[in-house]
Amino acid sequence: MNFPDYHDASSSPRLPVPASPSLPLTCGIALGSNVGDRLANLRQACAAVSQIHCEKSSLVLSPVYKTEPVDCEPGTTPYFNAVMEIKFAGSPLELLDALQQIECALGRPSQRVRNAPRTIDLDLLYAGNLTVATGALALPHPRLSSRRFVLQPLADIRPELVLPGGRASVADLLAKLPPTPAVIPIHSSLDESPTAEFNQSHD
Repeated sequence: MNFPDYHDASSSPRLPVPASPSLPLTCGIALGSNVGDRLANLRQACAAVSQIHCEKSSLVLSPVYKTEPVDCEPGTTPYFNAVMEIKFAGSPLELLDALQQIECALGRPSQRVRNAPRTIDLDLLYAGNLTVATGALALPHPRLSSRRFVLQPLADIRPELVLPGGRASVADLLAKLPPTPAVIPIHSSLDESPTAEFNQSHD
């Protein structure tokens, strides 16, 4: 995944971030990697995020896609992307902090060049029906609706989802996007072990 860093929502209205909710929030998280063993990176991140998911029965994982880099330097290695949906018993800012800690633990530096290659990238896409715009967080993710590499895996697990403040479903948003850059399905599940044939064909 190669979302530009979006924690610069100064142009959006400043809204307070809700305190920790009494009920778990349904949260969408996009995962991406284009450094090292990309599938292994996604699976390690998925396992780590699963530890903060509070209801095992409702964990939802998308297939994995190989995607062309967007807004990156020529020759950048293609990304592996996926989406997962979890239940989180805390505020969106608490979840953002947890995701950033996972990124750090998996080797992504806290200070990095914009759109640089990354071992792992975890983006919070939505949190329940909340709309948030602060200097630290914007929800729903402001570029979600224009990114096929996120909408495609999200449509696989939540095609009828209408994002907070929106009218069109995820499936409808995806249908409106141009066919490029390419998004190629490469693995049926984020949490299954790849075969040797898979490893050889997607180096």
